Amino acid sequence: MYFISISLGLLGLLIGSFLNVVIYRVPQGQSIVWPGSHCPVCGHGLRAWELIPALSFLIQKGQCRNCQSPISWRYPAVELLTGILFFFAGLSSLTTYLHPARLLVNLVFVSVLIALAFIDLDTFRLPDLLTLPLLGLGMISAFLIPGSPTLSESLFSALGAGAAFLVIALVYPQGMGLGDVKLVAAMGAFLGFPAIFLAIFTGSLAGSLVGIFLLATGQKRFRQQIPFGPYLAFGAILTLLWGSPVLNWYWSIVG
Repeated sequence: MYFISISLGLLGLLIGSFLNVVIYRVPQGQSIVWPGSHCPVCGHGLRAWELIPALSFLIQKGQCRNCQSPISWRYPAVELLTGILFFFAGLSSLTTYLHPARLLVNLVFVSVLIALAFIDLDTFRLPDLLTLPLLGLGMISAFLIPGSPTLSESLFSALGAGAAFLVIALVYPQGMGLGDVKLVAAMGAFLGFPAIFLAIFTGSLAGSLVGIFLLATGQKRFRQQIPFGPYLAFGAILTLLWGSPVLNWYWSIVG
């Protein structure tokens, strides 16, 4: 059991390295394939040993080997975060006997959510290049892969959650963008009903708590924009990995 989970964790480290490229280049409209990885300051092309996830950052002491420019802590953080989430996704799938194809699309879901979260933090945008294919993949996987969510659950959750957020975006455009609408629709397609409600509740609660903290510490002013995408992604990932026992516990109480 742990061999598969650890293997997925190691794969996650590699995927996290690629996600750093996506996070940096997609908002700028650059290709994620060419040119190869390089220092954004001096253009130094990175060698294989400079691309080892997390370890290269430590070996190079957080600096470019060519120009000594500092390397952001975000690079190893994204790699480690992806590795950890891949490990838990594998562990969760083995304990719940998840269909292998569903595990694969769940890993894609987690990866894109990580990329979207960090892009939103940087740019206050959730690019269609990532949200719309994610929505499509959620629908297609629900149609092709047996288990939960079914196609009807996926479609209902995507339309319902997306419509609710669209109303909020139209009424209060300063606090909610169309990117958030498309993201929550994609979440609904992947998670189905009623898991999408848990994801939105968890993300909204996390966003509210962080917002209150930022206001209390003077880091943000009232009505100043705060990106919501990272908190939606947080709620979606928590629900994907651990939502079933939470929902079962809830239904046991209300039932």
